Amino acid sequence: MPHIALVTLVVRDYDEALSFYTGALGFELVEDSDRGDGSRWVVVRPRGTAGTGLLLARAKDEAQAASVGAQSGGRVGFFLHTEDFTGDHARMTAAGVRFLEEPRHEPYGTVAVFEDLYGNRWDLLQPA
Repeated sequence: MPHIALVTLVVRDYDEALSFYTGALGFELVEDSDRGDGSRWVVVRPRGTAGTGLLLARAKDEAQAASVGAQSGGRVGFFLHTEDFTGDHARMTAAGVRFLEEPRHEPYGTVAVFEDLYGNRWDLLQPA
């Protein structure tokens, strides 16, 4: 198996999720296809990469809706690598992304935890 292609992220609404991921985070829309049953196949990924994407999947029932924003149990569940931490941190902050801490320097790189629009925790990380 050469790589993981997609990771599903359960969301409340396709369009609000698309707005956040393509606007505030600067991801690119890879695909947005109508599935014919009221659902869509919506894939985003960091701009300019061919790596793993996020499948934004609208919650279909109460159990799925309860997982929105808590898919990693309150831990950092997603890791967004950057080559320009300072620039990306400033751009994301200006776009309204909520960082939970000030940037810090660790042996493995520069990092700060942020939340997506649902409260899922992410690391913005520039590896050392």
